[in-house]
Amino acid sequence: MRSLGALGGTIRLDAAVERVVYEDGRVSGVALKDGTEIHAPIVVSALGPRRTFTQLVDPNDMPDDLIRAITEFKFQGSASKVNFALSAVPTFPGLEGRTDIFTGFTNVGPSLDYLEEAFTDCLAGRYSRRPFIDCRVQSTVDPDMSPPGKHILSCFVMYTPYKLAQGYWDSERENLGDAVQGTLEAFFPGFGGLVEHREAVTPLDIERVVGLSEGNIFAGELFMPQMFLNRPAPGWNQYLTPVAGYYQCGSGTHPGGGVMGGPGKLAARQVLSDHAGLASS
Repeated sequence: MRSLGALGGTIRLDAAVERVVYEDGRVSGVALKDGTEIHAPIVVSALGPRRTFTQLVDPNDMPDDLIRAITEFKFQGSASKVNFALSAVPTFPGLEGRTDIFTGFTNVGPSLDYLEEAFTDCLAGRYSRRPFIDCRVQSTVDPDMSPPGKHILSCFVMYTPYKLAQGYWDSERENLGDAVQGTLEAFFPGFGGLVEHREAVTPLDIERVVGLSEGNIFAGELFMPQMFLNRPAPGWNQYLTPVAGYYQCGSGTHPGGGVMGGPGKLAARQVLSDHAGLASS
């Protein structure tokens, strides 16, 4: 944020975009949900393909083959998050007193049979009763995240289907948290006694809060038919859109998901190439 500010950029919070404003095939800015309009010759959407092409703009203004490809694009999310505020770092049997082991990521998935069982639950339309967990005690790296002596544990949880076969996520959210906490207790005895606060974030929550369609953390499934030249749609993989000045980036574009910044960097190159005069002015 400080780097952007130093370069003259501004970050607005609580400023949800309602739609992209364009006329005669050229973008002129965005309209916020509160009615405010921000004028700009370039607009870049880091949202997923569904929102970028069918919600921020009128899909009737888009080519039929593009909308057909986006409609068929698979988003089904299968991950959730559970975050814990802890009074101390967990204890792993045999490594008592060690905190350095938590500076990296810890995976809970001891065998192929364990992972198969976890995924079988998801196929049946329920969250894994013994989930695969990718977690990290982030406060061991950034102590400012928590009060002195206390810690934050962030967990990615697999597998949790976007649509449950029975029940609803709003009523199952804490049950998911219980399943994750119970699993961690089995591997880190005494874990439950360290928990001071817990936040469970379901795929539906991810869609609601972050705007990722169907809670897919990669803005679309990373299947081969949805990669490379096909991400997000054939003919539209170079960060362009049918509206001049309106660009796409984010994990729904090439090279796909993961916190690596690749889509943003490549999209920025495309924008700068198209608007070299504007960039130098």
